[in-house]
Amino acid sequence: MANKLENVRNIGISAHIDSGKTTLTERILFYTKRIHAIHDVKGKDGVGATMDSMELERERGITIASAATFCQWLDHEINIIDTPGHVDFTIEVERSLRVLDGAVLVLCSVGGVQSQSITVDHQMKRYRVPCIAFINKCDRSGAAPYRVIDQLRTKLGHNAVAMQIPLSLEADFQGVVDLLAMRALYFEGENGERVRVAEIPGELMAEARKMREEMIDAASMFSDELTEAILEEKTIPGTLIIEAIRRGTLARKMTPVFMGSAYKNKGVQPLLDAVTRYLPCPADIE
Repeated sequence: MANKLENVRNIGISAHIDSGKTTLTERILFYTKRIHAIHDVKGKDGVGATMDSMELERERGITIASAATFCQWLDHEINIIDTPGHVDFTIEVERSLRVLDGAVLVLCSVGGVQSQSITVDHQMKRYRVPCIAFINKCDRSGAAPYRVIDQLRTKLGHNAVAMQIPLSLEADFQGVVDLLAMRALYFEGENGERVRVAEIPGELMAEARKMREEMIDAASMFSDELTEAILEEKTIPGTLIIEAIRRGTLARKMTPVFMGSAYKNKGVQPLLDAVTRYLPCPADIE
């Protein structure tokens, strides 16, 4: 069991309405074996999402009140608050952010940064909450994750850094390329519970190398050791990159960006890895 303070993560999942954050939370609970079946947000199966307990929430398919739960991922204990995405319930979001150590900002790959995304971002900055971003719905028609990364930079002022690139988009979306490990990740099985690691497709290798270089350059701003390794053209260990990205994230000067489709069960497990790697434990908070 995770009981050391450094293995605890108190996180919020925040987003604009219909970005898929409650669906994402449902998948997180499923992959961490907190629940044993996946339910539709709008409750077509008569059950509704685990985090949507009010009748009105299930009826409308939105989260109204903040809901809290916990799960285990590897040796970490993750306490999660699923906050409302609807602008009418902004006070609920603010109340939640006061008790969080870190957050996952969920953005729709089609809709991008929207009004409530801006409101939530202002609140996170006000309460000095470090965050990582998850660009959801990469399977949707019109999915444009790179445009959303640009919006994170231009509309929200984040130093947004892609940690992954998509393996195709829209109906052909299959998974992601992990730029840290330089491997392709495919999500298989009935509910995407099996992650298959493979070589990066040849047609994506040039883009992956370019994006990895950009990621390492961004991370080097937070590590003299990493900068030195780059200048001396040494082999760079992954742990050094992770440490630098974590430092930048905790300082709220960097936002690592991940991609996937919660509804299609793709990209959630790497996001859980990122929560444990980059978001703070209670002892890290100022």
